[in-house]
Amino acid sequence: MTTLLAPAAAPESSAKPAPALAPGGGLRRRIALRVVALLALGLLWEIAARALDNPAFIPSPGAVWRQLVLTSTTHDGLRGYSGHLLVEHLGVSLRRIVIGSAVGVAAGLLIGVLLGTVGWLRVIAEPVVTFVRALPPLAYFSLFIIWFGIDETPKLWLLSIAALPPVAVATAAAVHGAPSGLVEAARALGAGRWRTIRDVVLPSALPEIFTGIRLAVGVAYSSVVAAETINGVPGIGGMIRDAQRYSQTDVVVLGLFAIGLSGLLIDALLRIAEERLIPWRGIS
Repeated sequence: MTTLLAPAAAPESSAKPAPALAPGGGLRRRIALRVVALLALGLLWEIAARALDNPAFIPSPGAVWRQLVLTSTTHDGLRGYSGHLLVEHLGVSLRRIVIGSAVGVAAGLLIGVLLGTVGWLRVIAEPVVTFVRALPPLAYFSLFIIWFGIDETPKLWLLSIAALPPVAVATAAAVHGAPSGLVEAARALGAGRWRTIRDVVLPSALPEIFTGIRLAVGVAYSSVVAAETINGVPGIGGMIRDAQRYSQTDVVVLGLFAIGLSGLLIDALLRIAEERLIPWRGIS
């Protein structure tokens, strides 16, 4: 007689699941790592400046800090740099970037939607957009100066044209690749062409459009120094250009920090807006 033995039940594990990461723990760790990295970079910067002992080549962090204080205050009857405080230089540059980016993004959205929905227009205009995207900003800035002079107009045109192609390309690709099932369902429910674009195509294309907008703002930031090489004071690019003429490397580095840090801030604001407007991004 055979005896069937039931398999022994596995003993319950006494180990408790690992607690989830405490709220804010990951954020605190990222902040700590970044602070340590910044301190290490600052230390390496100071060591390199002392080793070379050539302020015209690598200014020390202390020299850049002194220029930050000098350009942000009035001293010995001098107000900031070239008669304008650092925050005023930065404010003028940011105003130019915001206006130029807004115009470029709006035009890029319109062109991108048209390229993504009208086949014959895409065949004609897509090479033109690609051609403009391949041109460096300084290539057409000289032409704008001939056309519009040396005031604000050529600078705003430069930033607008520089910001347009990334948005147009991203929007056209996203609109053209909208889910056909959703489009057909909307049309089956009686939605017209433009209502389908507004209610179905554009919402599905928003993640790619926001990526194009972030790229466009980055291109505008990289172009502002070129835009302000001519009659750019007040402006961070004009300040950098003027300091370069007199080998004021510490002022040049300060201007680069001002552009970079303000760029990080605006990119963070765009990320927050993206998370609020597109909460479904990244959800599979």
